[in-house]
Amino acid sequence: MKRTYTLLLLLSISLVAFGQPAVSSADTTVKLIAQKENVITESTVVKIENLGPLINTDNPEMRPTISADGNLLFFIRQNDPLNIQFNTVPNSQDIWYSTRDTSGKWAAAKHLSARVNASHYNAVYWISPDLNTILLKGAFTDGQYLGTGLSMIHKLEDNSWTNAEMLKIRNFTKFSTTPQLGACMGHDGRTLLFYMTDKKGSYNNELYVSFAEGNDIWTAPKNLGKKINIPGYNQMSPFLAADGVTLYFSSDREGGLGEQDIWKTKRLDDSWQKWSEPQNLGAPINTAGSEAFFTLDAGGEYAYLTSSDGAYGASDIVRVKLLEKERPDPVVLVTGNVYNKKTNMPLSATLLYETLPDGKEAGSGNSSPVDGSFKMVLPYDKNYSIRASADKFFAISENLNLDSLVKAGYKVIHKDLYLVPIEIGQVFRLNNVFFDFDKYDLRPESNAELDRVVNFLREYPSVVIEMSAHTDSMGADAYNFTLSDNRARSVMNYILSKGILPARITSQGYGETKPVSTNETDEGRQLNRRVEFKIVKN
Repeated sequence: MKRTYTLLLLLSISLVAFGQPAVSSADTTVKLIAQKENVITESTVVKIENLGPLINTDNPEMRPTISADGNLLFFIRQNDPLNIQFNTVPNSQDIWYSTRDTSGKWAAAKHLSARVNASHYNAVYWISPDLNTILLKGAFTDGQYLGTGLSMIHKLEDNSWTNAEMLKIRNFTKFSTTPQLGACMGHDGRTLLFYMTDKKGSYNNELYVSFAEGNDIWTAPKNLGKKINIPGYNQMSPFLAADGVTLYFSSDREGGLGEQDIWKTKRLDDSWQKWSEPQNLGAPINTAGSEAFFTLDAGGEYAYLTSSDGAYGASDIVRVKLLEKERPDPVVLVTGNVYNKKTNMPLSATLLYETLPDGKEAGSGNSSPVDGSFKMVLPYDKNYSIRASADKFFAISENLNLDSLVKAGYKVIHKDLYLVPIEIGQVFRLNNVFFDFDKYDLRPESNAELDRVVNFLREYPSVVIEMSAHTDSMGADAYNFTLSDNRARSVMNYILSKGILPARITSQGYGETKPVSTNETDEGRQLNRRVEFKIVKN
């Protein structure tokens, strides 16, 4: 039987726009009991934790969005006297935020500036893992609110934010009159999920996906298919977990516990049409009321949502520890800083990561304009090349082979990235050039790295380089020299095969004669085994 959701619609339109409070049991424990085949259950005790009075007040708090590292929380606060349009707009909603310290304590919530809270009813739908880009509710041009849509803002050097600019989504006018619109972004920064309807006057939303094309253009929204979007039912508030395949969403479909419940499914291929059978998350997350707007950090252990049960006001922000069956697949959070290799000063740069050997771009981000810091989320089971990019610099890429790691759960890895200025005498290490042991034939996963060198030489047609290869001290001197010379020549020949003139590149093997680290440890020897090039003329 289809459930009614009058309360959900009333609140989403007249009170909270896109931030319906979930009804769950704050500061209580609940014993889960298996009741339905499509409800995820497990015999354990689950506790709903209220985030406390530094975040929750006697005003309604709702629609949480947590950062990938779990230390920055955005939410909506309604009717607070500090809200920018408190005196002019009934039930005004502004974005507030709180940060969490190393002991796990949340700081007193702060109010974001008018540059961000520029609409009547504001909301954050996503913040990038690097904390430098925010997806906002509403369509803006140069910070001026236009109406239904989605917009981005970016962090500036003084820690303020740019004016909001709307996303350019193909065929989006088809949905411009939708009564409700909400969205989330995948942590790759290239995948956008919506809930909306193209049926005028209808409140039965469906879920869609759109992809970044480049040049700030996004593909036309694509329906996620009938496994997700059951005709006659309301699907809303999608959340794509950090693994890029686990989707949580709210629906009033049959088999639930209340009016709107949170459901979980997994994407089975890249068509975005094939999904596992959606499963209900069960109690205490779902109740006889309406649940929506569910969010996770990259660790996937805790879900953040809104509760009106036992709240300080009409609704509060709470969290719940998920059961193993409810969690997404584990991922790796990569943190680091981008530096100028010559000066060791931090740099603001674009972050790119590609899968190997195909060289397919898997995501992007930005390093902080303040200190060059960055964060990116990488799913397991792939081999990645990661690098920074900035004008007049060549990136030293890094290799992170998560295909070879055992899935031991969520991990945080620190890896700094370096950019080398394009100057005579500068040396550029190529960390993603690979050979089999004691061989000099290039492995296929080297192509993406060497294609970067080819593109660099095309972009700077006056540059002449020397390509070199080096070994550690294991083995005979003469053997190491021959091996390194053959490897350098293999790399040069690949570049020449792409049309680069022979006068612009030479090759040289140096064997073990130019170590950059000790040969007494495995780590040092690995650093000494390398391919690099030097600018000899510009």
